[in-house]
Amino acid sequence: MRIRIVDAFTDRPFTGNPAGVLLLDAFPDDDRLQKVAMEVNHAETAFAHRLPEDAEADWALRWFTPVAEVDLCGHATLATAHVLAGTGAHVGPVRFATRSGVLVASPHEDGSITLDFPTAPLTAVDVPDGVAEALGAEPRTAHDTGPNVGDLLVELADEKTVRALTPDHRALAGRSGRGIIATARAEDATRGYDYVSRCFFPSLGIDEDPVTGSAHTALAPYWSERLGRAELTGLQASPRPGRVRTELRGGRTLLGGRAVTVIDGELLA
Repeated sequence: MRIRIVDAFTDRPFTGNPAGVLLLDAFPDDDRLQKVAMEVNHAETAFAHRLPEDAEADWALRWFTPVAEVDLCGHATLATAHVLAGTGAHVGPVRFATRSGVLVASPHEDGSITLDFPTAPLTAVDVPDGVAEALGAEPRTAHDTGPNVGDLLVELADEKTVRALTPDHRALAGRSGRGIIATARAEDATRGYDYVSRCFFPSLGIDEDPVTGSAHTALAPYWSERLGRAELTGLQASPRPGRVRTELRGGRTLLGGRAVTVIDGELLA
């Protein structure tokens, strides 16, 4: 099987979020998919195969972390669309059939790709016990992000606090359905981004995810309401940073970014 490693939400190798991408004739059994994802050992590995012409979508798409299948993943979807466009396996917008419904990825002439994802419903909640201690910072607010994303979104005091986080990952595990999104408003909007975030998913085998597209379906409505604009840019300030352009369209959120293939090889086992 041919496998590619693609850095997503970046235009430079070794930044952004790496994802494995495999284009298949059909999905093998789940155990096989999980073992491949464990071997790749990136935040997500995407598996896709072409669907019949009369299907509701063009390609079936699934995402696996090293330890589990997930319901929604932005960066691996972007990476898959990048591979399809770059290889000519699919021309124009591509519809993916996923566990979160049909998701559309639209490539553009400048090399960027726009993802059309469902907007995460936000519900204000009390900060769960132990979250502040595990993060090492006191949240100002906390929101549940609904079943598709499944994260706890917390706003912290400022950008500096988000950047300085050194959480206790073991203590964070189990504090929310999938993980924790920590965010704050940008200190200086002239730097080209409106808010910062970092994402921690230790319960899925990912202590810190470099750039999380799905989290921005929650960050977009959160910050659009506070900043009064539908179009924003988020910086995920991980050690492998990346920027995500977001546009809120009611029940849908558009996520924009670029990707670059860094490895192209064969899976021999």
